[in-house]
Amino acid sequence: MNRVKANVILVLGLAALGAVVPRATADEWDQKTVFTFSGPVEIPGQVLPAGTYVFKLADSPSNRNIVQVFSKDERHLFATFLAIPDHRLQPAGKTIMTFEERPTGSPEAVKAWFYPGENYGHEFVYPKPKALELAKVNNTPVPSMPAELAANTMQPAATIQEPNVLEMSNSELKAQTPTEEEVEITEVFMMVVTDPTDQLPEELPKTASSLPLVGLVGVLSLATAFALRSA
Repeated sequence: MNRVKANVILVLGLAALGAVVPRATADEWDQKTVFTFSGPVEIPGQVLPAGTYVFKLADSPSNRNIVQVFSKDERHLFATFLAIPDHRLQPAGKTIMTFEERPTGSPEAVKAWFYPGENYGHEFVYPKPKALELAKVNNTPVPSMPAELAANTMQPAATIQEPNVLEMSNSELKAQTPTEEEVEITEVFMMVVTDPTDQLPEELPKTASSLPLVGLVGVLSLATAFALRSA
């Protein structure tokens, strides 16, 4: 079963069972979204029991790839973890959450979350041992962070400046493959360019020539000369 087909089946199957009932708010800055799960689900660092949770991006203008999970009333912070950009060709009109396949009897692991109307979503980064397990089961690469940082995902963090969040943000992310290889994350995942001008060359290629410009100047000169003669 390929990656796309597996994700589609999992999303449709869970939706049919009422496992996920997303409800998006109007706050587009933090992409606050309320999810209700009828069964346990796994996120980086822990398994959430069945219930209602609030997913949103951490309040940071510089890092839009930190996800936080709160209780329904937002008084308790369950998790803070990293994500990498995920892309859809067409934005959906409703919230989408995709899941990784898991062995029979294991809770479904959340793969990615897309806010309504957005092409780019958030693919969750798992601690290395769990990422390797998911990669082998799903036969697809999974983004990972150092295993020793797994505990950081469950420590309360009021702001993005908390030490545990900073440590995760500064860690080197990798990708675990189904063949148990650890590779650079950019080798298997498309990373988003935050500033499109970064892709523009500083100067024209060396093969560019000024001959077209010289020709244009010549034509304009002849036209001017004829105009003056006629006058």
